[in-house]
Amino acid sequence: MPALPHARDAVRALRASKIREVANAAMGAPDVLAFWFGEPDEATPEFIRRAAVAALERGDTFYTHNLGIPELRDTLAAYVSRLHRPVTRERIAVTSAGVSALMLATEALVGAGDRVVEVTPLWPNLVEQPKILGASVTCVPLGFGPAGWALDLDRLLDALTPATRAVYINSPNNPTGWTIDRESQRAILDHCREHGIWIVADDAYERLFFAGAPGAAVPAPSFLDIAEPDDRILSTNTFSKSWLMTGWRLGWIVAPAALVPDLGVLIEYNTSCAPGFVQRAGVVAVRDGEPVIAHTVERFRAARDFLVARLAAIPGIDVVAPPGAMYLFFRVRGVADSLEFAKRLVVEAKLGLAPGIAFGPEGEGFLRWCFAASEERLAEGAARLERFLTQNPL
Repeated sequence: MPALPHARDAVRALRASKIREVANAAMGAPDVLAFWFGEPDEATPEFIRRAAVAALERGDTFYTHNLGIPELRDTLAAYVSRLHRPVTRERIAVTSAGVSALMLATEALVGAGDRVVEVTPLWPNLVEQPKILGASVTCVPLGFGPAGWALDLDRLLDALTPATRAVYINSPNNPTGWTIDRESQRAILDHCREHGIWIVADDAYERLFFAGAPGAAVPAPSFLDIAEPDDRILSTNTFSKSWLMTGWRLGWIVAPAALVPDLGVLIEYNTSCAPGFVQRAGVVAVRDGEPVIAHTVERFRAARDFLVARLAAIPGIDVVAPPGAMYLFFRVRGVADSLEFAKRLVVEAKLGLAPGIAFGPEGEGFLRWCFAASEERLAEGAARLERFLTQNPL
């Protein structure tokens, strides 16, 4: 009997989403409060939506340049230059979503047999992408303590041997909210320069940073602040979080200029180009969207503080306010199987959280709660969790 038609081994070995596994357990169940996905609860602002509608009405439905329309590349170059160091259009590649930007960066740098290092716990897509291409992934875990999540810098530098092709750093981090400091960035950049190691910086949450003064909306520390134009750094980003555009699937890469034509070729063989009308909306979002970002940061800061206080009052929960992103990654003492616990929680308490194990073994015993929601929803969710733990002591 012939063998069943399967994908190649590297693909079959990829881990399926345990967040989706929890969501599937609640499929069709009414009244579930879902906080498992990393998505704001507000629709994209109207002025951005109008820009896309206007572009569609003009008939902007054709292919565009692989690297993006000139207007968006110029707008992004000006935006990045304002936040960090000067960047020209020649260093910008527009992509169909932030996850596509990460995959393109990986395709550009990593091949079979290469070794990459990643700081974990981490969004599973980023851990699995190098494996699709046959690379091996070494994880350097963050530690959790009374002050929150922290990086053991010496441990990371020790892992970055001359045999390492690239290091992936997501900061602010999904799921923990950990944010790298400038001193660590400088040490990592110096080390990578010495050994010829690429840095892939996933900057999706750089504007969701709470260390600045209220209303300031300052960006998190970025490698782009300290890098030279030809440093081996790829910064990937997305429109999804800062401008509330998760469903639009639009992102970008900042890269050394010499690498950008190669990214254009890879874009051709992946998606050809991002849709023109979506890019037109992206121009308006970046150009006119700073008030949106400022509002979002303050709303999320208030939501974070409210939920931290509420969860900290529940016996058996260890939680610390993160400096960035849109998640609480908190520990429930006594939980040894976060996937099974999350499934019970969604079925019995109608509360949908992401299991910590979805972000790697370093996340076991933790749960991720996306706090990009109204205080009313967060309060009801916390009440459901407290009732469940009271009725089911661990």
